[in-house]
Amino acid sequence: MKVKSILVSQPQPKPEASPYVKLEKSNIKIDFRPFIHVEGVDAKDIRKQKIDFSQYTSVILTSRNAVDHFFRLADETRFKVPDTMKYFCVSENIANYLQNYIVYRKRKIYVGEKHISDLTSSFKKHKEETFLLPTSDILSGDIPKVLNDLKLNWTRAIMYRTVSSDLSDLNNVKYDILVFFSPLGIKSLFENFPKFKQDKTRIATFGKSTVEAATQAGLKVDIQVPAPGIPSMSMALEEYIKSANKK
Repeated sequence: MKVKSILVSQPQPKPEASPYVKLEKSNIKIDFRPFIHVEGVDAKDIRKQKIDFSQYTSVILTSRNAVDHFFRLADETRFKVPDTMKYFCVSENIANYLQNYIVYRKRKIYVGEKHISDLTSSFKKHKEETFLLPTSDILSGDIPKVLNDLKLNWTRAIMYRTVSSDLSDLNNVKYDILVFFSPLGIKSLFENFPKFKQDKTRIATFGKSTVEAATQAGLKVDIQVPAPGIPSMSMALEEYIKSANKK
């Protein structure tokens, strides 16, 4: 069946940065709508977790959300982040984002390439530190494993939660292709549309866990990314549509 419409379960990217430019220039309708969003916890929740910001000398930052909510909650709890605070960032992108909150050149910042394990050598040099790990309510198991294997003195603080967005304003989700990037997107689909039937809709998923969530929900996955020679969703869609619309 030919593809005429696609719903991507993410915010619409800026035109100059959109990986879907080729598809958007075709006659295919592409809509963007985030199926999930982040909600910050409040100072009361932090106190319930028995988190005292003053007890930590270093912060481990794994996302921009972690940066935003660490400084937001520090402010809400009236904690003045000291200039001596050390920051361990899993990527340069996150380290650069820190400049929204601190004078970068005056701080001690350690940067990985992409993964928490990239910071291993830096952690080993600062094992005497007390580390705070701001996270969402969902945490990849490899992060605690790395920190525990290094025997660091660290504490997790849940500072934000990923929840399903309200999609009630959508009349339906009758698109030729639905695109998902996380298991939570699949969960949101059925929370918003409990009677959803796949019928002839094709499902595209990114990542192993998303494929598994879709399959467990009874969906047939037609497009899986990454695949050999196809690392991105936009590339996978282009290839699929080229084949489907040729018929």
